Amino acid sequence: MDQAAVEQVKAGMTRSQVRYLLGTPMVADSFDKERWDYIYYLKKGRSRHVDSRRVTVYFDGDKVAKLDKPTAAEAAAQDASAAKIKNGRTY
Repeated sequence: MDQAAVEQVKAGMTRSQVRYLLGTPMVADSFDKERWDYIYYLKKGRSRHVDSRRVTVYFDGDKVAKLDKPTAAEAAAQDASAAKIKNGRTY
């Protein structure tokens, strides 16, 4: 999940704008059409380390009302962790 794209999502954006930035949501909540969940999970090989994050977008009608996302510090730590996994250095 690209943190730069997540940072671009703002309240008032339309569903199509969010879909353009983040893609189609991973989880479609059949009970709440006003919520999109984006889930990222990476585990390389037999590594015990897992990199995961979650972003939830809440809508009011067709506009973004609220966004639950990792803080900048959490995102930086997750990006560093993912880079180690991708380079094969974490086991």
